[in-house]
Amino acid sequence: MRKIEPKFKIKLFFLALASIIIAFVLIYSNILVEELIRREEADSQLFVDLYQHIGIDNIENSIFIFEKIIPSINFPMIITLDDNEPRFPLLQESRNIKIDTTKDINTQTEYVRKLIQQMDADNHPIEFTITAGQDSINYRLHYANSDLVNQLKYFPLIQIAIITVFIFLAYLSFSTIKRGEESKVWVGMAKEAAHQLGTPLSSLLAWIEIIEYNRDNPELISETASEMQKDVDRLSMIAKRFSKIGSIPELEEANISKEIHNICDYFDKRLPVLGKHIEIIRNIQDDINCKFNIDLFAWVIENLLKNAAEAIEGKDGTIMLSLNEIDKKYIHIFITDNGKGMNKKQRKQVFMPGFTTKKRGWGLGLSLSKRIIEEYHNGKIFIKDSAPGKGTTFMIEIPYNM
Repeated sequence: MRKIEPKFKIKLFFLALASIIIAFVLIYSNILVEELIRREEADSQLFVDLYQHIGIDNIENSIFIFEKIIPSINFPMIITLDDNEPRFPLLQESRNIKIDTTKDINTQTEYVRKLIQQMDADNHPIEFTITAGQDSINYRLHYANSDLVNQLKYFPLIQIAIITVFIFLAYLSFSTIKRGEESKVWVGMAKEAAHQLGTPLSSLLAWIEIIEYNRDNPELISETASEMQKDVDRLSMIAKRFSKIGSIPELEEANISKEIHNICDYFDKRLPVLGKHIEIIRNIQDDINCKFNIDLFAWVIENLLKNAAEAIEGKDGTIMLSLNEIDKKYIHIFITDNGKGMNKKQRKQVFMPGFTTKKRGWGLGLSLSKRIIEEYHNGKIFIKDSAPGKGTTFMIEIPYNM
């Protein structure tokens, strides 16, 4: 099954993040609103209970209830008879209601009636009865939600708007960064191509000089011509490699043991160009056949061998390459050098485009290697072990049969 492209993974991540945040905001805000509504309903019931206990006609006690006992009530309340008609004086029979007392009594009464209708639309009025002697009078307490509840009802919409803007800006920033990275990758690809072509071209120039100085040695010329043919073939292979980047490569059944031996043989004769004596020690299980892309897989091994050679700071060094298959399920490749090694920060960044620990280089080889192994061969490539001054071990794992 084809893997999801990284850019789509990022988009899905932002979408999932936004959905989770929005869902959390909606759920949490709704819980807060419901809790506040329950508290205000309880306060209203408490108010009714006190009214019933004291008696609504006791003005002094009524004022005491409003001003002293329940000062925390900050939402509008109106007391009426069971006919929903406002009682007079209007201000005494209400709380947290602003009434323009400069207007006539009919205008004030009509205003209060409209408030009662709005309150009943939001909350059912609380009915209660006050008994005085043998008389019983039915009342209703009408109440509206507090400003805090009303604000919380709209607060999620404001939060969602803010989150949407944040996610949008984050996505724009990511897109800008990605475009910058892509530009670096394309520049790096061009430089990597030049770097790849440089090795066989330099070798060809060296072989030509050898031929010029050894014209009278047919045996040496024949051997040199054979090596020159290898470099010409390599130039052709490099062109094929770059043509396959970005497309789905074909995997074919082949002897991976033989291919890795061929790569080691090629490097054995070209490592002296670095001015070092580096030995490639092989521990390769013979005749392992599996499906892989020869050109691209060889590129990965070459990159790792080059990095290993360049990491060796002294004149002498060794690179150990091992290959084995595990229960006909996986193929493991280890490439170990005794070079300068890497710290934890470098290990985390080593596969990122543009990262390099070398004075020369463009930091693209390992990034391409990771893509080749993980996306094209459904495998894994990672640093198994590394520490400053103790060398580095890269490990590749690919399925035996895909």
